[in-house]
Amino acid sequence: MEKRVVYFEQKGPENTEEVLNIVKSRIKEGDIKKIVLATTRGDTAKAAMDIFAGEAVKLVIVPHQYGFREVNRFPRELVAEIESKGHTVHFGTMLFHTTELYGTDTPQVIANFLRTFGQGMKVCLEIAMMATDGGKVDMGEKVVVVAGSGQGSDTAVVMRAFSSNRYKEIKVQEILCKPLVG
Repeated sequence: MEKRVVYFEQKGPENTEEVLNIVKSRIKEGDIKKIVLATTRGDTAKAAMDIFAGEAVKLVIVPHQYGFREVNRFPRELVAEIESKGHTVHFGTMLFHTTELYGTDTPQVIANFLRTFGQGMKVCLEIAMMATDGGKVDMGEKVVVVAGSGQGSDTAVVMRAFSSNRYKEIKVQEILCKPLVG
């Protein structure tokens, strides 16, 4: 079997539109019903709602957890707009930022290892677990997960998602796109 993987020369928000179009092309295969999407300020969520309007997929939007920064940068009014279009927003615990909570370096060790594949890859696995922990994705459900390296999106994978207590069962099945750097 051959599958196409797109590699971006640079990381960052300039890749967002192409990432979402790559995902749109992939979901046409018909085996994926949810897209899990990282967004901090909501710009990527808005772009995704436009691109996937009329498609038979639901978006699971995952912003930063409350308390990650002094003020959560994801607009509360956007939550209502997203939900009115049949999608969902999940403000879950960012699992790789919980060193002090768990009293161990294990979350950071996992995060640092995943960053060897790029920041976006780390975020993809993290938000997939967060969405599954929050009941927004079923255990073992095949989803597309979209994330980035700061702002915007530059990474997308197809994976079987599992909750954080079953992280060993997570399987990244396809890399759709990622940056060559960062």
